[in-house]
Amino acid sequence: MLYRVRLLMGLVVLNLAVSCLKFPIREIEQNEEISYSGYNYPFALENRFILAEIVVETDGSLPLEDVELEIPPLKYNKSLLFFLTQDDCKQTAFCVTWAAINGRPLSTNYFYSLKHINFGIFPTDTLMLGKTLGSTDGAGNEVRFHFTTTIAPEMGFMTSDIDINRLRRVIDNNQFKERGGLMWEDIREMLNYGVGIAFHDNRTSDQSNVDSILKHYALSQNIILDSLAGRGCKTLAEPDGNKTYVEAALEYSPIQIMTAQTGTIELCPCKLDCETRGFLFNRGFYDTIGFRVAINDQFALPLKERHAIHVGVHETGVDWARALLWLNDTYGKDGLDSIWMPSLEEYCEYDFYRMNSSITRTITKNKIIVHLKIPMGQYFYSPSVTLNIKGLHKKNVIGLSSNYEVTGMSYDDYKDCFMLNIDCRRYLYQMASYYVGKYLASKSETDYMDALYFVSQLKESSGKQQLLAKLK
Repeated sequence: MLYRVRLLMGLVVLNLAVSCLKFPIREIEQNEEISYSGYNYPFALENRFILAEIVVETDGSLPLEDVELEIPPLKYNKSLLFFLTQDDCKQTAFCVTWAAINGRPLSTNYFYSLKHINFGIFPTDTLMLGKTLGSTDGAGNEVRFHFTTTIAPEMGFMTSDIDINRLRRVIDNNQFKERGGLMWEDIREMLNYGVGIAFHDNRTSDQSNVDSILKHYALSQNIILDSLAGRGCKTLAEPDGNKTYVEAALEYSPIQIMTAQTGTIELCPCKLDCETRGFLFNRGFYDTIGFRVAINDQFALPLKERHAIHVGVHETGVDWARALLWLNDTYGKDGLDSIWMPSLEEYCEYDFYRMNSSITRTITKNKIIVHLKIPMGQYFYSPSVTLNIKGLHKKNVIGLSSNYEVTGMSYDDYKDCFMLNIDCRRYLYQMASYYVGKYLASKSETDYMDALYFVSQLKESSGKQQLLAKLK
């Protein structure tokens, strides 16, 4: 049975080399001050309705009355949509999946958390991929891969902590044994890098009772809101093929998009002409070779016929880190740069903005004044879209400005369009400033890369230039 199905039409095995890099164990002085709290983005204060204004000044060589504006099916005008969802609130979602994408050490036998990173302490068997993983925004700026992790709000391990006193002594690898799962501080850090969250199984005593599951959705949501500065959860990854969770989700309005292996629909982004709310999208549990075959097969199809590839995983290890490296090197920023890998909730939001945003333009002499009204749904946190201006090219643009609602912006040509990437997250500058400060305190190479990454997301402004100056 398909749940709320609406009408829509729908290897090469590479030996990827990784460089081994040992991280020496060090002793931390008793009086050493280290901040390990991380940046807690104030999601509860995010904009709820956005009216963005962008003024494009041209050289006057083109008749501007003929230009057309559109939000394309895929952000950054990419040609394939790829999702990865990691089930069971696994610690490897942080220390392998997130770590591989963001240039952190990988261990073949041990596990670590955010505090280990901030103390600079890692297992003795670590290796590095040697780069961060992602695509670009079509304008030369890195966009690291995003994925979805399920969380277990009712489980005690999420509120557990690491003994600071043990970290202040010489460490052996016993410090890096596997814990029960992700901790909230790990989740908070992952959210800053674009990772999404999803419900999975909960602590109901009756896995076949819709009312009981509904009750635990609400209990879990309250814990999430309290733990993540007002951020709620709107995604479900069906647990163990249990359709009772899907039935309960259809009665729980905050859940707006779902994924499962059976009773689903295939997502064909270029043919989707409606919102994704209530959809149960397909995913498959591929191995690290099978997912490459699936992606290659989609790229063999015409653009408008391509389906999204959605991979489900439980544990990830170095094999999956290398698989994501292959994705980066083949279809990401170091390859064809043709893939978009958002979290499931980020795509849900983008599709909502594409369907419901109001775009108007006013022509004044040689200027195009664009007004973009972006409505925000419940628990929406990624007000960011790509806007194509057909009939205009970068060489014809001599000036570009925006109002305060726009905090991030990049642009370039795309085929017969002038492409604008617009980000309206309210606290984008504050987040970038935090990571610049973190680098200035640590002077580590990975913190420097992160600081540049977050600053690059900002639109041009004196504030951005001041942050860049601190990184020189």
